[in-house]
Amino acid sequence: MKRCTQCILPETFPGIQFNEDGVCNRCLSYQKRRDKLEGQKKRLRAKFERIVANCRRDEGYECLMSWSGGKDSTYTLTLLKEQFGLKVLAFTFDNGFVSETARRNMERVAENLGVDFIAVKPRFDLLRRIFVASTERDFYPQKALDRASNICTSCMGLAKGIALRIAIEKDIPIIAYGWSPGQLPLASAIFKTNPDMIRAMLQGTVEPLQVVVGDEVKVYFLTEEHFAEPARFPYNVSPLAFLDYDEERIFDRIAALGWERPDDTDPNSTNCLLNAFANEVHRRQMGYHPYVLELANLVREGYLTREEALARVEAPENRRMVELVRARLGISSPGSKR
Repeated sequence: MKRCTQCILPETFPGIQFNEDGVCNRCLSYQKRRDKLEGQKKRLRAKFERIVANCRRDEGYECLMSWSGGKDSTYTLTLLKEQFGLKVLAFTFDNGFVSETARRNMERVAENLGVDFIAVKPRFDLLRRIFVASTERDFYPQKALDRASNICTSCMGLAKGIALRIAIEKDIPIIAYGWSPGQLPLASAIFKTNPDMIRAMLQGTVEPLQVVVGDEVKVYFLTEEHFAEPARFPYNVSPLAFLDYDEERIFDRIAALGWERPDDTDPNSTNCLLNAFANEVHRRQMGYHPYVLELANLVREGYLTREEALARVEAPENRRMVELVRARLGISSPGSKR
Protein backbone atom coordinates (compact mmCIF):
# COMPACT_ATOMS: atom_id res chain seq x y z
CA MET A 1 0.00 0.00 0.00
CA LYS A 2 1.31 3.43 -0.94
CA ARG A 3 1.73 5.83 1.98
CA CYS A 4 2.82 9.44 2.28
CA THR A 5 6.60 9.61 2.53
CA GLN A 6 6.40 12.16 5.36
CA CYS A 7 3.42 11.06 7.45
CA ILE A 8 1.65 7.69 7.27
CA LEU A 9 -1.60 8.44 5.43
CA PRO A 10 -2.33 5.66 2.91
CA GLU A 11 -3.65 5.93 -0.62
CA THR A 12 -6.99 4.57 0.64
CA PHE A 13 -7.63 7.58 2.92
CA PRO A 14 -10.48 9.83 1.69
CA GLY A 15 -9.31 12.82 -0.36
CA ILE A 16 -5.63 11.88 -0.29
CA GLN A 17 -3.34 13.09 -3.05
CA PHE A 18 0.43 12.78 -3.47
CA ASN A 19 2.94 15.03 -5.24
CA GLU A 20 5.83 13.73 -7.34
CA ASP A 21 7.88 13.15 -4.16
CA GLY A 22 5.14 11.07 -2.56
CA VAL A 23 4.18 13.78 -0.04
CA CYS A 24 0.44 13.99 0.68
CA ASN A 25 -1.72 17.08 0.34
CA ARG A 26 -2.30 17.22 4.11
CA CYS A 27 1.44 17.42 4.80
CA LEU A 28 1.84 20.13 2.16
CA SER A 29 -1.01 22.13 3.72
CA TYR A 30 0.53 21.74 7.18
CA GLN A 31 3.90 23.04 5.98
CA LYS A 32 2.27 26.29 4.84
CA ARG A 33 0.70 27.01 8.22
CA ARG A 34 3.25 25.43 10.57
CA ASP A 35 4.80 28.72 11.68
CA LYS A 36 1.41 30.07 12.76
CA LEU A 37 0.54 27.12 14.98
CA GLU A 38 2.76 28.01 17.94
CA GLY A 39 1.25 31.47 18.12
CA GLN A 40 -2.22 29.97 17.93
CA LYS A 41 -1.41 27.57 20.77
CA LYS A 42 -0.16 30.44 22.95
CA ARG A 43 -3.37 32.36 22.34
CA LEU A 44 -5.46 29.30 23.22
CA ARG A 45 -3.55 28.76 26.44
CA ALA A 46 -4.07 32.40 27.42
CA LYS A 47 -7.78 32.06 26.57
CA PHE A 48 -8.04 28.93 28.72
CA GLU A 49 -6.35 30.69 31.64
CA ARG A 50 -8.92 33.52 31.34
CA ILE A 51 -11.76 30.98 31.30
CA VAL A 52 -10.35 29.26 34.39
CA ALA A 53 -10.09 32.58 36.20
CA ASN A 54 -13.67 33.51 35.29
CA CYS A 55 -15.01 30.12 36.38
CA ARG A 56 -13.59 30.15 39.90
CA ARG A 57 -16.26 29.60 42.53
CA ASP A 58 -16.48 29.18 46.27
CA GLU A 59 -18.73 26.12 46.09
CA GLY A 60 -19.28 23.34 43.60
CA TYR A 61 -17.18 21.92 40.80
CA GLU A 62 -15.42 24.12 38.27
CA CYS A 63 -14.63 21.42 35.71
CA LEU A 64 -16.03 18.07 34.61
CA MET A 65 -13.27 15.83 33.22
CA SER A 66 -14.42 13.24 30.70
CA TRP A 67 -12.06 10.50 31.85
CA SER A 68 -11.54 7.25 29.95
CA GLY A 69 -8.75 6.08 32.25
CA GLY A 70 -6.30 6.10 29.36
CA LYS A 71 -2.97 7.90 29.44
CA ASP A 72 -4.01 11.16 27.77
CA SER A 73 -7.19 11.75 29.73
CA THR A 74 -5.43 10.75 32.97
CA TYR A 75 -2.64 13.26 32.28
CA THR A 76 -5.21 15.93 31.40
CA LEU A 77 -6.97 15.31 34.71
CA THR A 78 -3.63 15.71 36.46
CA LEU A 79 -2.96 19.04 34.73
CA LEU A 80 -6.41 20.40 35.54
CA LYS A 81 -6.01 19.61 39.24
CA GLU A 82 -2.32 20.36 39.80
CA GLN A 83 -1.34 22.97 37.22
CA PHE A 84 -4.59 24.93 36.96
CA GLY A 85 -5.94 24.28 40.44
CA LEU A 86 -9.47 23.47 39.29
CA LYS A 87 -12.07 21.75 41.45
CA VAL A 88 -12.64 18.74 39.21
CA LEU A 89 -15.28 16.05 39.04
CA ALA A 90 -13.96 13.11 36.99
CA PHE A 91 -16.60 11.29 34.95
CA THR A 92 -16.22 7.94 33.17
CA PHE A 93 -18.54 6.38 30.61
CA ASP A 94 -18.34 2.63 31.16
CA ASN A 95 -19.08 0.94 27.84
CA GLY A 96 -18.88 -2.57 29.28
CA PHE A 97 -15.40 -3.13 27.86
CA VAL A 98 -13.18 -1.13 30.21
CA SER A 99 -9.91 -2.91 30.90
CA GLU A 100 -9.62 -4.20 34.46
CA THR A 101 -6.22 -2.52 34.65
CA ALA A 102 -7.86 0.75 33.58
CA ARG A 103 -10.46 0.36 36.33
CA ARG A 104 -7.76 -0.08 38.95
CA ASN A 105 -5.82 2.83 37.46
CA MET A 106 -8.81 5.15 37.84
CA GLU A 107 -9.42 4.12 41.43
CA ARG A 108 -5.77 4.68 42.38
CA VAL A 109 -5.30 7.92 40.45
CA ALA A 110 -8.54 9.47 41.72
CA GLU A 111 -7.55 8.66 45.28
CA ASN A 112 -3.93 9.79 44.94
CA LEU A 113 -4.85 12.94 43.06
CA GLY A 114 -7.70 13.79 45.41
CA VAL A 115 -10.56 14.17 42.93
CA ASP A 116 -14.18 13.07 43.10
CA PHE A 117 -14.98 10.35 40.58
CA ILE A 118 -18.24 8.98 39.16
CA ALA A 119 -18.99 6.42 36.46
CA VAL A 120 -22.10 5.88 34.35
CA LYS A 121 -22.60 2.34 33.07
CA PRO A 122 -25.62 1.88 30.76
CA ARG A 123 -27.16 -1.56 30.77
CA PHE A 124 -25.27 -3.90 28.49
CA ASP A 125 -28.17 -5.23 26.41
CA LEU A 126 -28.71 -1.68 25.11
CA LEU A 127 -25.00 -1.13 24.48
CA ARG A 128 -24.71 -4.47 22.70
CA ARG A 129 -27.46 -3.53 20.23
CA ILE A 130 -25.76 -0.20 19.56
CA PHE A 131 -22.32 -1.75 19.05
CA VAL A 132 -23.60 -4.50 16.78
CA ALA A 133 -25.44 -1.93 14.65
CA SER A 134 -22.28 0.19 14.62
CA THR A 135 -20.45 -2.53 12.71
CA GLU A 136 -22.43 -1.47 9.65
CA ARG A 137 -20.39 0.67 7.28
CA ASP A 138 -23.11 3.28 6.72
CA PHE A 139 -24.11 3.74 10.37
CA TYR A 140 -22.58 7.24 10.36
CA PRO A 141 -21.66 9.57 7.46
CA GLN A 142 -18.33 8.96 5.75
CA LYS A 143 -16.82 12.17 7.15
CA ALA A 144 -17.29 10.94 10.71
CA LEU A 145 -15.18 7.88 9.91
CA ASP A 146 -12.06 9.86 8.98
CA ARG A 147 -11.20 10.22 12.67
CA ALA A 148 -12.77 7.21 14.38
CA SER A 149 -14.53 3.91 13.76
CA ASN A 150 -18.32 3.64 13.83
CA ILE A 151 -18.13 1.85 17.18
CA CYS A 152 -15.90 4.51 18.75
CA THR A 153 -18.15 7.23 17.33
CA SER A 154 -21.14 5.64 19.10
CA CYS A 155 -19.17 5.42 22.35
CA MET A 156 -17.98 9.00 22.14
CA GLY A 157 -21.48 10.26 21.31
CA LEU A 158 -22.93 8.61 24.41
CA ALA A 159 -20.06 9.77 26.61
CA LYS A 160 -20.30 13.38 25.42
CA GLY A 161 -24.09 13.37 25.78
CA ILE A 162 -23.90 12.15 29.37
CA ALA A 163 -21.08 14.58 30.21
CA LEU A 164 -23.04 17.55 28.90
CA ARG A 165 -26.13 16.52 30.85
CA ILE A 166 -24.09 16.18 34.07
CA ALA A 167 -22.38 19.54 33.54
CA ILE A 168 -25.65 21.39 33.00
CA GLU A 169 -27.47 19.70 35.88
CA LYS A 170 -24.58 20.35 38.27
CA ASP A 171 -23.88 23.81 36.84
CA ILE A 172 -20.26 22.95 36.00
CA PRO A 173 -18.85 25.64 33.66
CA ILE A 174 -16.10 23.61 31.92
CA ILE A 175 -16.06 20.16 30.33
CA ALA A 176 -12.53 18.94 29.59
CA TYR A 177 -11.50 16.15 27.24
CA GLY A 178 -8.20 14.31 26.91
CA TRP A 179 -7.93 14.35 23.12
CA SER A 180 -4.33 14.20 21.91
CA PRO A 181 -3.01 16.99 19.64
CA GLY A 182 -3.60 14.71 16.65
CA GLN A 183 -7.26 13.99 17.36
CA LEU A 184 -8.89 17.32 16.66
CA PRO A 185 -8.27 20.56 14.77
CA LEU A 186 -6.62 23.23 16.88
CA ALA A 187 -9.54 25.56 16.18
CA SER A 188 -11.82 23.15 18.06
CA ALA A 189 -9.69 23.05 21.22
CA ILE A 190 -11.86 25.60 23.05
CA PHE A 191 -15.44 26.60 22.35
CA LYS A 192 -18.48 27.73 24.29
CA THR A 193 -21.45 25.48 23.78
CA ASN A 194 -24.91 26.90 23.20
CA PRO A 195 -28.37 25.41 22.62
CA ASP A 196 -28.41 25.83 18.84
CA MET A 197 -24.98 24.25 18.44
CA ILE A 198 -25.84 21.31 20.69
CA ARG A 199 -29.18 20.68 18.98
CA ALA A 200 -27.34 20.35 15.66
CA MET A 201 -24.67 18.11 17.14
CA LEU A 202 -27.20 15.88 18.88
CA GLN A 203 -29.17 15.39 15.70
CA GLY A 204 -26.20 13.59 14.14
CA THR A 205 -25.57 11.59 17.32
CA VAL A 206 -28.97 10.66 18.71
CA GLU A 207 -30.89 9.88 15.52
CA PRO A 208 -28.72 6.90 14.45
CA LEU A 209 -28.93 5.48 17.97
CA GLN A 210 -32.69 5.96 18.10
CA VAL A 211 -33.06 3.88 14.96
CA VAL A 212 -31.45 1.00 16.87
CA VAL A 213 -32.81 1.30 20.42
CA GLY A 214 -35.65 3.81 20.13
CA ASP A 215 -36.35 6.40 22.79
CA GLU A 216 -34.49 4.39 25.43
CA VAL A 217 -31.36 6.29 24.45
CA LYS A 218 -32.84 9.69 25.25
CA VAL A 219 -32.05 9.35 28.96
CA TYR A 220 -28.36 9.89 28.14
CA PHE A 221 -28.91 13.19 26.34
CA LEU A 222 -30.40 16.62 27.00
CA THR A 223 -34.13 17.22 27.39
CA GLU A 224 -36.04 20.41 26.65
CA GLU A 225 -35.66 21.33 30.32
CA HIS A 226 -31.88 21.50 29.85
CA PHE A 227 -32.22 23.71 26.77
CA ALA A 228 -34.30 26.12 28.83
CA GLU A 229 -31.16 27.10 30.78
CA PRO A 230 -28.71 28.42 28.15
CA ALA A 231 -26.61 30.20 30.78
CA ARG A 232 -25.56 26.79 32.10
CA PHE A 233 -24.11 25.55 28.82
CA PRO A 234 -20.39 24.95 29.46
CA TYR A 235 -17.13 25.49 27.65
CA ASN A 236 -15.65 22.45 25.90
CA VAL A 237 -11.86 22.36 26.31
CA SER A 238 -9.20 19.95 25.05
CA PRO A 239 -6.05 21.18 26.84
CA LEU A 240 -3.53 18.80 25.26
CA ALA A 241 -4.17 20.41 21.88
CA PHE A 242 -2.42 23.61 23.01
CA LEU A 243 -0.26 22.54 25.97
CA ASP A 244 3.10 20.74 25.81
CA TYR A 245 2.70 17.11 24.78
CA ASP A 246 5.38 14.51 25.40
CA GLU A 247 4.41 10.84 25.74
CA GLU A 248 7.45 9.91 27.83
CA ARG A 249 6.75 12.70 30.31
CA ILE A 250 3.07 11.77 30.37
CA PHE A 251 3.82 8.14 31.24
CA ASP A 252 6.29 9.20 33.94
CA ARG A 253 3.86 11.62 35.59
CA ILE A 254 0.83 9.35 35.69
CA ALA A 255 2.94 6.38 36.80
CA ALA A 256 3.81 8.39 39.89
CA LEU A 257 0.07 8.46 40.67
CA GLY A 258 -0.23 4.68 40.47
CA TRP A 259 -1.20 4.35 36.79
CA GLU A 260 -0.06 1.15 35.08
CA ARG A 261 -0.12 0.41 31.36
CA PRO A 262 -2.71 -2.27 30.51
CA ASP A 263 -1.43 -5.39 28.76
CA ASP A 264 -4.84 -6.40 27.40
CA THR A 265 -5.51 -3.52 24.99
CA ASP A 266 -4.29 -2.75 21.47
CA PRO A 267 -1.31 -0.40 20.75
CA ASN A 268 -3.63 2.61 20.26
CA SER A 269 -5.62 2.34 23.49
CA THR A 270 -4.71 2.26 27.15
CA ASN A 271 -8.19 1.65 28.52
CA CYS A 272 -10.62 -0.12 26.15
CA LEU A 273 -10.96 -3.82 25.28
CA LEU A 274 -13.39 -3.02 22.46
CA ASN A 275 -10.84 -1.04 20.50
CA ALA A 276 -9.10 -3.90 18.69
CA PHE A 277 -12.39 -5.25 17.37
CA ALA A 278 -13.53 -1.77 16.30
CA ASN A 279 -10.23 -1.24 14.49
CA GLU A 280 -10.52 -4.55 12.66
CA VAL A 281 -14.04 -3.80 11.46
CA HIS A 282 -13.01 -0.33 10.29
CA ARG A 283 -9.93 -1.62 8.45
CA ARG A 284 -11.96 -4.27 6.67
CA GLN A 285 -14.72 -1.87 5.62
CA MET A 286 -12.81 1.36 4.95
CA GLY A 287 -9.37 0.13 3.88
CA TYR A 288 -7.45 2.18 6.43
CA HIS A 289 -6.83 2.16 10.19
CA PRO A 290 -9.17 4.46 12.18
CA TYR A 291 -6.20 5.95 14.08
CA VAL A 292 -4.20 6.79 10.97
CA LEU A 293 -5.29 10.45 10.80
CA GLU A 294 -4.49 11.09 14.47
CA LEU A 295 -1.09 9.41 14.20
CA ALA A 296 -0.27 11.21 10.94
CA ASN A 297 -0.99 14.53 12.67
CA LEU A 298 1.26 13.58 15.60
CA VAL A 299 4.05 12.72 13.15
CA ARG A 300 3.73 16.09 11.39
CA GLU A 301 3.92 17.97 14.68
CA GLY A 302 6.95 16.01 15.84
CA TYR A 303 5.32 14.12 18.71
CA LEU A 304 5.93 10.71 17.11
CA THR A 305 8.38 9.42 14.54
CA ARG A 306 7.00 8.02 11.32
CA GLU A 307 8.34 4.60 12.32
CA GLU A 308 6.56 4.71 15.69
CA ALA A 309 3.27 5.64 14.05
CA LEU A 310 3.62 2.94 11.39
CA ALA A 311 4.21 0.32 14.07
CA ARG A 312 0.92 1.25 15.72
CA VAL A 313 -1.22 1.04 12.59
CA GLU A 314 0.48 -2.00 11.12
CA ALA A 315 0.41 -4.11 14.28
CA PRO A 316 -2.12 -6.94 13.94
CA GLU A 317 -5.14 -6.86 16.22
CA ASN A 318 -4.94 -9.01 19.33
CA ARG A 319 -6.93 -12.08 18.23
CA ARG A 320 -7.84 -13.06 21.77
CA MET A 321 -9.37 -9.65 22.45
CA VAL A 322 -11.14 -9.53 19.09
CA GLU A 323 -12.74 -12.92 19.69
CA LEU A 324 -13.64 -12.01 23.28
CA VAL A 325 -15.52 -8.94 22.03
CA ARG A 326 -17.10 -10.83 19.14
CA ALA A 327 -18.41 -13.48 21.53
CA ARG A 328 -19.77 -10.95 24.02
CA LEU A 329 -21.56 -9.06 21.24
CA GLY A 330 -22.90 -12.28 19.77
CA ILE A 331 -21.23 -11.78 16.37
CA SER A 332 -20.08 -15.12 15.04
CA SER A 333 -17.96 -14.03 12.08
CA PRO A 334 -17.02 -10.93 10.04
CA GLY A 335 -20.07 -9.47 8.39
CA SER A 336 -22.42 -11.59 10.52
CA LYS A 337 -24.60 -10.37 13.37
CA ARG A 338 -25.40 -13.79 14.81
